Amino acid sequence: MANNEATARIKINKILEAAGWRFFEEGGQPANICLEPNVQLGSSDLDEFGENFEKTKKGFIDFLLLNDRGFPFIVLEAKAGGIHPLFGKEQARDYAKSQNCRFVILSNGDLHYFWDLERGNPYAITNFPTPNSVMGYQKTVPEPQRLVDEDIADNYVVLTQLPDYEDQAGWKNEVERPSFIEKNKLRFLRHYQKNAIKALQGAVSEGKERFLFQMATGTGKTLTSAAVIKLFLRSGNAQRVLFLVDRLELEDQAKKEFNLLLKNDHKTLIYKENRDDWRGADIVVTTVQSLLVNNKYRDCFSPTDFDLVISDEAHRSIGGNSRAVFEYFIGYKLGLTATPRDYLKQFDKTKPTTKDPREYERRMMLDTYRIFGCADSLPTFSYGLNDGVNDGFLIHPTVVDARSEVTTQLLSKDGFIVEFKDDDGDDRKETFKQRQFEKRFFAEGTNQLFFDTPRR
Repeated sequence: MANNEATARIKINKILEAAGWRFFEEGGQPANICLEPNVQLGSSDLDEFGENFEKTKKGFIDFLLLNDRGFPFIVLEAKAGGIHPLFGKEQARDYAKSQNCRFVILSNGDLHYFWDLERGNPYAITNFPTPNSVMGYQKTVPEPQRLVDEDIADNYVVLTQLPDYEDQAGWKNEVERPSFIEKNKLRFLRHYQKNAIKALQGAVSEGKERFLFQMATGTGKTLTSAAVIKLFLRSGNAQRVLFLVDRLELEDQAKKEFNLLLKNDHKTLIYKENRDDWRGADIVVTTVQSLLVNNKYRDCFSPTDFDLVISDEAHRSIGGNSRAVFEYFIGYKLGLTATPRDYLKQFDKTKPTTKDPREYERRMMLDTYRIFGCADSLPTFSYGLNDGVNDGFLIHPTVVDARSEVTTQLLSKDGFIVEFKDDDGDDRKETFKQRQFEKRFFAEGTNQLFFDTPRR
């Protein structure tokens, strides 16, 4: 056990140094790691008359991390490699209280947890947070009740866009009002968007930190997101928000929307365009792929850099390796999708359909509902296509069978076969499959027809 503990300590030392913590003075900066300080712990007990009294006992903190003023900041409780870090949870809590520390790190060198004693349970992390990141994170003092109590009216976002809109002549004149709204691009929340936010508030009141909005395409998920972001930032439950998308065009689109809706109060930027000064923004937009390249999310960010992470098109942007990016950050998590994936539906782990012993675990890792804390396969809020159609906001799509003889063959098992003569006059035959066809076969008339077809 002693060897395991020594090995764990060596690993923890390296992880601390990699995160910017210092055992010794460096570059004019004082050391901010204190090893095994002796502390006194107070505990309540009963005397012979049944009265409470305080008795003290001594203990040793494995690592006490200090803030920029040299005061106790984070208690790090280390365990041997074969012991789960959470076994040290209560002991670490006592140490943290004795030093008036809000934060705890639990680690055995391989598994690590970050614990904000003012928020809830320990959160699994893959990197230790940097000193500056935790000091920034400390500025956010969670007040979930403020978030829950915030009134969400239909003009919630408009009051950020144009705070005095009701005093302007264009609004007061009912005849001019529609053109006034269009000119100023004011975005009032629809009833279902308000209901989505109220559902989130209800989930927060139940102690939940993960939420899933299932909303049909065209129902304004970005506007709803903007209202959620304003709610968290305004109520003081977030200092900085990360908005994850899975395509470049969605990155630009999201930034433009957030600028339109929130720029008077909050700054939005795209990470790849502002790699050196993204910390100055309230909302950071990025593709998941940008953060995955060379594990950039681990090298360039600390787990405590964002208080709210929103995953757009969540059924895609949290699959595979993308899940690591999403889970890396501590804080509230919101998923947006029209088509959540229920990988546990009709799956009986007592009767698996494959020989893979980890099939159930694999499905759990991909299940959109489970990832966002909806173990009952019910999203936090749902507004589907039929809801939008019934309310007059959407129309049912018209399905047209536009298959030609060529496309029918392309979709067949044999593919589309072309017979021709080569330059030497010899008969040749080539087969096109669906994936190859668009890249290698170009029909100008067909493409022109797409452009000329009127939109409905």
